[in-house]
Amino acid sequence: METSLILFPQLNMCESKEKTFFKLIHGSAKEETSKEAKIRAKEKRNRLSLLLQKPEFHEETHSSRSGHFAKETRGSPEEAMIWAESFDKLLSHKDGLEAFTRFLKTEFSEENIEFWIACEDFKKSRDPQQIILKAKAIYEKFIQSDAPQEVNLDFHTKELISKSITQPTLHSFDAAQSRVYQLMEQDSYKRFLKSDIYLDLIEGRPPRPTNLRRRSRSFTYNEFQDVKSDVSIWF
Repeated sequence: METSLILFPQLNMCESKEKTFFKLIHGSAKEETSKEAKIRAKEKRNRLSLLLQKPEFHEETHSSRSGHFAKETRGSPEEAMIWAESFDKLLSHKDGLEAFTRFLKTEFSEENIEFWIACEDFKKSRDPQQIILKAKAIYEKFIQSDAPQEVNLDFHTKELISKSITQPTLHSFDAAQSRVYQLMEQDSYKRFLKSDIYLDLIEGRPPRPTNLRRRSRSFTYNEFQDVKSDVSIWF
């Protein structure tokens, strides 16, 4: 009997220790799980924050572009009619430039107008350091091989820019800008005048959903060698 009395407390003690150990392990596991969950949640917040800060995150998706287009400012029908007189008149008008840019986005060829605008801004530079920095940025974004928004230029023009990019001048991109201008004038501008974006403007209709389509970059300057370059149209 005494032995039994001695053993039972021992068994109870072991059972108590096992329960205590189990509770400690279980509690520690819960605590660890809780910590891991907090860390994962923090990591997710950090990733989301970084994602929101990336420029490409804010680029328009195919489904959102049509709605965004409808919110853009629109020129009057009378103003839009003037844009058909010449490509230069289209680009010289703020709403015309905006409408044409929106049209190029539907064809995924907005790099052409963005390059032209970048060149216009570049030619207004006066500080030597800014000229160097802007020239390098334009070259890396639009000119060099595999550039993120590479424009379609002939080899000779690209080669001339590549050789002069270390010591750029305000006229470093004149030839390239002239060629891109001609390509847009002879190709994209004509389609723009027949597009829903333009026809809706001149007829005073509300903008309709825009169909996005990828066009082949098969057009090159060689197809328009008979077109004379006139850089003076930008001044």
